[in-house]
Amino acid sequence: MATKIRLQRHGKKGKPFYYVVVADSRAPRDGKFIERIGSYNPNTNPATIVLDFEKSLDWVNKGAQPTDTARAILSYKGVLYKKHLQGGVKKGAFDEAKAEELFATWSEGKESRIEGKKTGLASSKEEVKNAALAAEAKKKEEKAAAIAAKNAPVAEEAPAEEVEATENAENTEETEG
Repeated sequence: MATKIRLQRHGKKGKPFYYVVVADSRAPRDGKFIERIGSYNPNTNPATIVLDFEKSLDWVNKGAQPTDTARAILSYKGVLYKKHLQGGVKKGAFDEAKAEELFATWSEGKESRIEGKKTGLASSKEEVKNAALAAEAKKKEEKAAAIAAKNAPVAEEAPAEEVEATENAENTEETEG
């Protein structure tokens, strides 16, 4: 029987949530499966992936073929890298201790990159919030200044100009007449 590691869709329209399952390749996408080995939630940033590492490694070693997205998930979690290292041990390229050391180094680097992304997203979110608050405060100040200018008493310069204009008009009428 040909087995696949694939995603089984759940969740409502526009908000997908997936189970990572091992299923017979002839079974429908959301139908019968052999074993559930994890879940994948693409709605969060970064995406939330919960995977039973040992079960998924066991299924990959047994020959289960992951789909493209499932392969990306397994690679992200290090299952495919672990299988690669086990192949190197079998060929005699290095021993088991070296393989474990390489995997531990890779895992630590991966965790630090994920934490870096999370902190970067949090800081950018905070910057956007602060910029919005500053823009709102500036708008509020401009609006307050406009209201203050509207409510301020009008200066007496305008009537003085009107008086001069009427005197000039009278002087021109006298000279014409």
